[in-house]
Amino acid sequence: MSETKWAIVVSPTPQAQEAGKKLESLLDWVPIEEADQAVVLGGDGFMLQTLHQMLNRNIIKPVYGMNLGTVGFLMNNWHEADLKERIESARSFKVKPLKMEVETLSGASFVLPAINEVSLLRETRQTAKLVIEVNNRIMLEELVCDGVLVATPAGSTAYNLSANGPILPLESNLLALTPISPFRPRRWKGAILPDTTSIRITVLNPEKRPVSAVGDQQEVRDIAKVTISVDRSQTLTMLFDPEHALDDRIAMEQFVV
Repeated sequence: MSETKWAIVVSPTPQAQEAGKKLESLLDWVPIEEADQAVVLGGDGFMLQTLHQMLNRNIIKPVYGMNLGTVGFLMNNWHEADLKERIESARSFKVKPLKMEVETLSGASFVLPAINEVSLLRETRQTAKLVIEVNNRIMLEELVCDGVLVATPAGSTAYNLSANGPILPLESNLLALTPISPFRPRRWKGAILPDTTSIRITVLNPEKRPVSAVGDQQEVRDIAKVTISVDRSQTLTMLFDPEHALDDRIAMEQFVV
């Protein structure tokens, strides 16, 4: 059996660069194209950036992250010792990204992935007015709000939770549809939907009330509508220490006060 080959991907921050130098002698690192797995040093934002680059280049490898950022929800704790043994004993979690299909006012079209969430956000001082469709059925004829987002279970503890959306268990096969500062209807708190759902959001009066669509860190401005669904053609694999596993961390967030 051939030896597992690892690549290392390091955030440009000074802290991550210094940590990367410490790991240089621990493993025989190879370029990402030749690797079986990747070790990512940085924070959650850099992990998302790395996963997006893998999707864009169609070079998808299991990733083991170590936190050298702030929150580090998608990362393991930083430890220099026993790195190879920790990776080999790690638990793997499969994550399917969202697919964001965007049409802009100018007629341009974009298809972009999102691992945590797709967010629609007002661009000006005026509230957005949105039509919400689920599986081609209009569910809300007019949602007046600052925005709305669709979150995966992996992303449900990020922006979605800050917007008072629900925490979704990692293997729940659900999506959270969560309004951001809704004005009308006031009492609509969002919806929990099967991950087989297709969600279309159309912007009403987009010239006067422009809206942008953001997939994690990628933004498209002045949109006319966006369709969001799970991309079942792509699968990402994240590796976690057994005592620091992603499903446990998501579940425990429900008890944080």
